[in-house]
Formats: sequence, structure tokens, C-alpha cells
Amino acid sequence: MSIFQDSKARDPKRYLWILGLIAPSCAVLPSQLVARTGLTIFWWIGPVFVLVLIPLLDLSVGDDGSNPREEDYEALSEDRFYRWCTYLFLPLQLIGLLIAGYLWASRELSVSDKLGLAVTLGFVSGIGINAAHELGHRAEHLERWLAKVALAQSGYGHFFVEHNRGHHVRVATPEDPASARFGESLWEFLPRSAVGGFRSALALERERLSRKEKRWFSWHNQLLQAWSMSVALWGTMILAFGLGVIPFLMVQAVLGAGLLETVNYIEHYGLLRQRRANGNYERCSPRDSWNSDRLVTNVFLFHLQRHSDHHANPGRRYQTLRSSQTAPQLPAGYATLILLAAIPPLWRAVMDRRVLAHYGGDLSLVNTKPATKRRFVGPVRLHRISTTDRS
Repeated sequence: MSIFQDSKARDPKRYLWILGLIAPSCAVLPSQLVARTGLTIFWWIGPVFVLVLIPLLDLSVGDDGSNPREEDYEALSEDRFYRWCTYLFLPLQLIGLLIAGYLWASRELSVSDKLGLAVTLGFVSGIGINAAHELGHRAEHLERWLAKVALAQSGYGHFFVEHNRGHHVRVATPEDPASARFGESLWEFLPRSAVGGFRSALALERERLSRKEKRWFSWHNQLLQAWSMSVALWGTMILAFGLGVIPFLMVQAVLGAGLLETVNYIEHYGLLRQRRANGNYERCSPRDSWNSDRLVTNVFLFHLQRHSDHHANPGRRYQTLRSSQTAPQLPAGYATLILLAAIPPLWRAVMDRRVLAHYGGDLSLVNTKPATKRRFVGPVRLHRISTTDRS
């Protein structure tokens, strides 16, 4: 068997991962697409691509259905091709930001066109946080530094600390600000998660530095490392293109962070790890994260939707993640569910019964808002729901 055939046998999606670079290319292409077609809609290509095209492709292509074999795990993990698919995300992301800065400073574009470009950069920034998520879980020094670089555009550098040392420890518990509660709308969740995650990152890094007997204001502070990259990047943009780029930088950063937190909302909505007899929570299992095996979104997000396996085995690289049948299944891919989450009545109509089905209708097993538990505890226990219902 040739090397090419062997690599395809290990991973039939091997060369599809290059398509993940289309996302940062959305920041590079708008000016050329508008120039060649005259269609100003291309300034808004980011939301069109993520919220329209990908859901349609998810619907037409469907689920993946393939999992890597256990005997291929080591070879896949060590194959550097997959690392370059994430490494190349960063230069495309930064080149796109520089092009955008030049255009924001230009008098040729209308305010609405500049806003569309800022929104597109916001979607790229949010997906860039996903690239940082993959890199930040790695043990290699270079990849962990690249994760901080990927977070610089959004100014969300504290995610590097909070996600790895906070969210993964507390996931699917009431103590985790990034785990959405049953009955909590996206618009309630966003400020709670953003503020709670920031506070948690501060506390975690303060405790780590104290344990190592290091000062807060030192280069050992991982928060200051990440934030200094944002200061350097934003400062360079302002020096190069003027103060007029600041509003657009802020728009893209807020949208990028909002996109990340919206995905957080989807990933663990209503799920709760149970406590052992000693009061500690059970080890995180695939049952504690929502899973989706929609092929198209998984390719563009480097298997982020196989989130159940990621939390159960956080050391696995994206190409080795498996789709778990024991995990609760989302009815669609993330791109579709972002739209659903923005409209709370629709979200609850689709997702609440799935949460209850996952726990056999027992609301006492669900991560709920206290008022929700009081309101629904009676009738929910009597409501029978199929645990295999995906409709």
C-alpha cells in the first residue's frame, strides 16, 4: 500500500481538513470578490458563509459516520500534516486583519460596507478562538504560544487559562460559568459566562503564580502574556491605520467573543455531572457534552462538534476524536443551532425535551436554573420522552 493510500485508510477525511482554512480566508477575500463582481454583499461573507451556506451544506451532506481505528491512533496523533492545517490558520487570519485595517481607514468604502467587513472579521475571530482552543490543549510549547497569538485579535486571551484549567475541571456543573443551565436563554447566559470566565481566569492564574512563588506582574503570568499580544496587535493596527479603526476592531472582537460563548451555550446546555457519595463530581464522560457528527461543520471547526469525546479525553488531537453513541445528540450542526439559540422560544422548543429525554424525564438530574426546577419538577417527572428522539 502506498503512503497516500495508507493515510487515506487511517483518515478518509484527511485532505478535507484543508477546507478549514476557508474560514480565515473569508477575511482575505472580500475586497477581491467585491472588485471582481461589484456585489457589496461580499463584505458580509462571514455571516453568510457561517449562518447560511454551512447549515445548507450540513443539511445536504448529513452526518459523518466514520471514526478512527484504535490501531491508527498513534500514527494519526504524530502526523504533522494535521498540525499544519491549524498553524496555517494564523497567517491567513492576521493577513485578513491587516487588509481590513487598510480598508477601514479608506474613504472609498461606505460605513455599512466597513461594518460588514467588521462583522466578517468577527466571525473569523470567533473561529480563530476555536483554532486557539485546539492549539491550547497541546503540550508542545510552540502550539501553546500560537494559541495565544490566535486569541490576540479577539482580546479574549484569558480563554487560554479559563478553558483549560477552569472549564474542563468544572464542566457540566453549576460552578462552571461556561455550562448553560436548563431554562437559561442565550441572552442570560452570555454576560454570565463572559464575566464568570474572566473572574475565574484571574483567580486561577493568581493561585498558580502564588503556588510557584511568582509575582503577578511578571512574564510568567499567562494572562499578561496573552493580553500583551492583543495590545501589540491592536496598537500596531492603530499606529498603521489611525484611530478610525478602533470602532471596527471593537465590533469584530465583541462578535468573536460572542460567537465563542454562543458555542459554549450549545455544547453543555442543561447537562449535569452527578456527585459521588463523597460529594465530588463524577469524572467527565461523553454523556456530559452535546455531540454532533455533521460532517461539514466538523471539517470547518476541526471536529469541535465531537465535543463529548473531547471532554472525556481532552488530550486527543482533533483528527483522533470519535463520535460517541452514548453522548446526547444535537439535532443539527453548530452553525444551524447558533441561529436557533438566538431565538429562546425556538431553542427551548427543540432542546428542552432532548435534555429531559437524556435524563429519563427526571429534572432533578438536570443542571437547571433554581426557578426552573421549582416550576417544572412536578409535570416533568410524569412526561415520557424517547431517549432516541432526534426529530
